[in-house]
Amino acid sequence: MSEQGEKIADGFQSTMWLEPTWKMLWSNKALLPILWRLFPGHPNLLESYLDGPRAMTSYVRKPIYSREGANITVIDAIPVAKTEGLYGSEGFVYQKLASLSHFDGKHAVIGSWYITDQGPAGVGVRESNGLITDNTARFVPHFLE
Repeated sequence: MSEQGEKIADGFQSTMWLEPTWKMLWSNKALLPILWRLFPGHPNLLESYLDGPRAMTSYVRKPIYSREGANITVIDAIPVAKTEGLYGSEGFVYQKLASLSHFDGKHAVIGSWYITDQGPAGVGVRESNGLITDNTARFVPHFLE
């Protein structure tokens, strides 16, 4: 390990990690029902509500502030997958269940990011063994040139 790496490792337990405040807006799942209300039926959105699943029988219940798959429940007429965690007291979002791509029994989720004045910047593939992509999912980043 390099000298810098050793310093980082030595101070890891005493380091206070802070995420930028602006990131809270984009990771807040309450944004999903707002987008659905503004653009109902849009092909890039899934039906989503804050006040319950309404008429949906296949949906995912997600805490508004959760991270990395914590406290998620997948319902397909009955509960089929659930994770534990520290989130949920803030309320939940109910979003229509969409099937994930799966290959050899593994499920893949693709995330992409775009830099406004430069265009597409990267893609990340997260792969999990189950229906819920959590903090144990494998991650493969891709850089676009």
